[in-house]
Amino acid sequence: MNSLVLAALSCGALYVGYLTYTRLIARLWDFQPNRPTPAVESPDGVDYVPAQHWTVLFGHHFASIAGVAPVVGPVLACALWGWLPTLLWVVIGAIFFGAVHDFSSLMASLRAGGRSIADLAEAHLGHRVRIVFGGFLWLTLILVVAVFARFGAMTLNNEPRVVIPTFGVIVVAVLVGIMMYRWRLPQWLATALGLLMLGGLIVAGFNLPIKLPWADYNVVFNVHMGYVGIDTAQGPASGGDWLNAGLVQNANVLAWTVILLAYAYCASITPVNLLLQPRDYLSTFVLYIGLLLGYVGLVLTRPAVEAPPIVGIATAQGHLWPMLFVVVACGAISGFHSLVASGTTAKQLARESDAPRIGYGAMVLEAALAVLAIIAVTAGLRWNSGPNPLTAVLQKDNAASPIVLFANGFAVLTEPIFRDPALGALVAITVLKTFIMTTLDSATRITRYIGEELFGEGLGITFLRNRFAATLIIVVLALYLAIGPWQSIWPVFGSANQLIAALALLVLTVILWRRGKPIIYTLIPFVFMLVTTVGALVFNGWSFVKGGKIGLAAISAALLVLAVLMVFDSLVAVLRERRRAESKG
Repeated sequence: MNSLVLAALSCGALYVGYLTYTRLIARLWDFQPNRPTPAVESPDGVDYVPAQHWTVLFGHHFASIAGVAPVVGPVLACALWGWLPTLLWVVIGAIFFGAVHDFSSLMASLRAGGRSIADLAEAHLGHRVRIVFGGFLWLTLILVVAVFARFGAMTLNNEPRVVIPTFGVIVVAVLVGIMMYRWRLPQWLATALGLLMLGGLIVAGFNLPIKLPWADYNVVFNVHMGYVGIDTAQGPASGGDWLNAGLVQNANVLAWTVILLAYAYCASITPVNLLLQPRDYLSTFVLYIGLLLGYVGLVLTRPAVEAPPIVGIATAQGHLWPMLFVVVACGAISGFHSLVASGTTAKQLARESDAPRIGYGAMVLEAALAVLAIIAVTAGLRWNSGPNPLTAVLQKDNAASPIVLFANGFAVLTEPIFRDPALGALVAITVLKTFIMTTLDSATRITRYIGEELFGEGLGITFLRNRFAATLIIVVLALYLAIGPWQSIWPVFGSANQLIAALALLVLTVILWRRGKPIIYTLIPFVFMLVTTVGALVFNGWSFVKGGKIGLAAISAALLVLAVLMVFDSLVAVLRERRRAESKG
């Protein structure tokens, strides 16, 4: 099949969905373009800060939700089950599930003064739900911070050419924020100056790679009866048990991890309009350019899709249902998006008229990135010169990764533009790695919000209402996970992320029901995501038991208990509301 036709049909469906379905969902939330937003009504100069223009907030929101997941998930799904079910889920899921989930989370938060989805759970489902759901979100987000700090550290260590642009963009972002909010320069001028500086940083980074001086050293952690000793030794890094002697870390990776978490701490407590808004806004232009180059290259090359549409229904990683819908994740729907929409975006929206573009439109654009990733690996890779190139990504300890495969396919699509495939691959990797930092700082800030609401306000722990203390605890725990057991916990994160989406949809459905609005548009996605996630947790849990991974099996069981508690408390809340209405009637 011609890849250009496939891409045109997919992107066309996404665009039509944006034009039509977004209006329907907006009506559910009594959308009023001129209604004052929480950022306008209650500005605090730190978190509640109205963005200067909707494109600035769109950049912040999109950079926070996108990351590398819309590439990694679809590529893995294509390798496991085939491109046809993967592409169908990306398009259908984004229009009717993911975008509805994101936009509704944003609107619900706007109606509640910018409160997070966890805080909304208490108002509509009870205090226990807030504690259980909020605690689960807080712990899950700390894992996100840890993993992205670790990924970022390994990237900086392995790709020294990205060090200057990675940290230089922080300074550029602060300057752009000052230009827009303090000096009141026109947005186009501040943007142009920022992009020129960003371009200069990329050129400088390619010509002046920066390496830390401890590449040949490892740091060995020994933990005995609460005593921690650190020794340095030359030699290759090796794995180890965090609870016993022998956890070995490359000194450079460890140093970069500490540096990135220190940055995340500062970013979380800095006024949002001075760093996160302009930083993510500028970073998004990198992805815009990458998407544009990819699709222009596709128009020029138009390679045939030679990969099999369906690889199989059952694999060692699980059946197509439920596992494909968990693996694709952010390409179609992601629980993390509801935390971004209700955690930071709702606090920065200047005009309600911009909510559909940001809440619904950003998910559609993310799906377009996922479509490009699918085309790149199923049509861009050379399928007629050897074995299936996607099988390499499924082999343990293989150098091929979803990002590398995407970069290689992207290089083929853009060969008429760059001429040199190596340059095209480098551009693709640079585009994706830009978003590791944006997810890191946004996740840290959102974790702080949820921690302040849960521990400071919900449990009355006074000092945790302080943003400095709340963020410090997050960063310390993330550091522990980043240099310790994060790899052990990560296999269940995909299911946990999709469970967040299901539970967020549950909260949104109850809110709409209490408002007397049609609930079918959130109820169907909730039921599907709940059943699918429970199925994935059962499959994973049984696999962990058979493999002797009792800790992971226990985490899977805990997530199942959380789902049951949330559904039970929701039914109790609905029945209680019904009896109250009947008694009044």
